[in-house]
Amino acid sequence: MEAIAANLGRLQGFVLDHYEPHIVNATTLVPPGHTPNFLEQQWLNMFDGRDELLTVTVFSFVFHELVYFGRFLPFWACDFIPFFRKYKIQDNKENTGPQIWKCFKHLLFAHFFIQLPMMLGFQPMARMFGMKVAEVPFPSLGAMAFQIALFFLFEDFWHYWMHRAMHYGPLYKHIHKVHHEYSAPFGLAAEYAHPLETLILGQGTILGPLMYVTVTGDLHFITVIIWVMVRLVQAVDAHSGYDFPWSLHNFLPFWAGADHHDYHHMTFLNNFSSSFRWWDTMFGTDTKYHAHKAKIAAAADDAKARKAQ
Repeated sequence: MEAIAANLGRLQGFVLDHYEPHIVNATTLVPPGHTPNFLEQQWLNMFDGRDELLTVTVFSFVFHELVYFGRFLPFWACDFIPFFRKYKIQDNKENTGPQIWKCFKHLLFAHFFIQLPMMLGFQPMARMFGMKVAEVPFPSLGAMAFQIALFFLFEDFWHYWMHRAMHYGPLYKHIHKVHHEYSAPFGLAAEYAHPLETLILGQGTILGPLMYVTVTGDLHFITVIIWVMVRLVQAVDAHSGYDFPWSLHNFLPFWAGADHHDYHHMTFLNNFSSSFRWWDTMFGTDTKYHAHKAKIAAAADDAKARKAQ
C-alpha cells in the first residue's frame, strides 16, 4: 500500500509542479440572457478568482469526507441504542472500538494518499472529455436523474464482474482479502480496501460519466458530484450491517442493500453486485443466499408454531 501511495504522491507532485493555474472569471461562465439561481450563484462564487483544478479537487475531497463519514454516524449511533438491535443482521457479532479505530486510520491514509491524488486528476480528464465544470446553468433535475440512473446501471455491471474476478485465488489472496477482514461489516468499512481494489472498482464510478460525456457531449460536473454522493450513501448503507423495515429493498425488490451484501461478507460467497440484484440472479451467484434466507424463514415459522401451541 505504501508503495502505491508513494507513486501516486509523486504523480500528484509532478502535476502540481507542471500545472499552470487557470483562474476562473465567473462573469464569463454565464450565458447571455441567463440569470443564475441561488445555487448556481453559490457555485460561481466558489470558483470565481480561484484555480479550477484546485477548487474541484478540494471541493470533491471535502464533500466526499462529509458524505462518507456523515452517512456512517447514524448507523454507528444505532449500535448504542438497544431498540435498533433487532434490526442488526449479524446480531451475534459486535463491532468493537479497536476494529472501528483500525478501519478509521486505514481510511484516512487511503483517502489522503490514494483517493486525493485520483481526485486531482479528475478535472483535467473532465475537461479533456468535454464536461462542463464551473459553467452555469445546471442541467434540469430530470436530466440529472436520467444520467445518474445510467451511471448506476453501468457501475453495477462493472462492479459485478470486477468484484467476482476479485474472488479468484491470487486476486483474493493479495488484494480483495483486505476488504473481507470484517465478516460482519459496518458502514465505515465500505471503502476499507487494498489500494488496487480502490483503483479498479472505483473506475466503475468514474468511467460511466466519462463514457456518457464522450458520446453525448452533455454532462455537468454537478451531476457527477450528486452521483458520487448517492453512490457513497449506497455503499455505506450496503455495509451498515442493519436491515430496517424502511430499507429500500423492501420497496424495490431489485435493490440489493445491506440484506444482500451482508451475506457476502458473512460467507465470502455469492452476491457480487453493488446496487441491484439482477446480475447475481441472472448468473446464478445468489443461490446460496436464497437457501440461507429460506432456512431463516423456516426457523422463524417453526418458532411461531411452537409458540402458538
